[in-house]
Amino acid sequence: MGISKEISYKLEHLILEGGLAPGQKIPSERQLSTKLGVSRSVVREALHELQARGVIETRHGKGSFVASIVPESGIQGANGPLMYLYQGHTRTLYDLLEVREQLEGQAAFLAAQRATNLDRHRLTRAFRALESTDPLSNARPDHGFHHAIVEASHNPILVHILSGLKNMMLLTVQASVSNLNPKEDMRRKIMGQHRQLYEAIMAGKPDQARKVATAHVRFVRQTMKEMEKEGDELLRIPAPEDLADLLNDSGSP
Repeated sequence: MGISKEISYKLEHLILEGGLAPGQKIPSERQLSTKLGVSRSVVREALHELQARGVIETRHGKGSFVASIVPESGIQGANGPLMYLYQGHTRTLYDLLEVREQLEGQAAFLAAQRATNLDRHRLTRAFRALESTDPLSNARPDHGFHHAIVEASHNPILVHILSGLKNMMLLTVQASVSNLNPKEDMRRKIMGQHRQLYEAIMAGKPDQARKVATAHVRFVRQTMKEMEKEGDELLRIPAPEDLADLLNDSGSP
């Protein structure tokens, strides 16, 4: 194996292990050269190989970024076909929540088993951010808390799948915040569920973490379904300007 192929393999390994996440900027050629102990020309060749395989993408004037393992067309974009299905078909919200229930339940189970000290620090920071944010406008910290759990699972496929679905999952969180959080009893229940989930992972109790995570998402799904059956009109999509702010703030998970 040539040196550039060895370097490209090391970078791929970093991506799979979550050391470089989808959408994250790749360090500069100079930084990689210093870190890996090879020339910049070797690094450049390795990056070209990764780009040709679709593992990274280069944005003019901005640098190279980790591509999503999950294709983004129609998933991340605010104008993709999945977004149109979400807007036009009421069941899509519940389909997405079913996906969250299963995948986030498994992520919580794995996070309770595998979380490192750094993961616990990040999870604590995310939980405190969620606690300290106005519950009527906390979709991003809510999503950030769940995302921290997914990252702590250290399952690269799970991380990439849910990162690829980030915007659609964020909309399910926004729907929960818009429809449930204004009701004080619902707000208390959801915050209690978040705390139970946080404590189960921090205590290293995988079965309990999975049980709480799946029950939490199921509660959100079933409660909103019940509200619709009783004649309430759910808010699924924020106003256009709020939707743009929600989906385009790349500074948040």
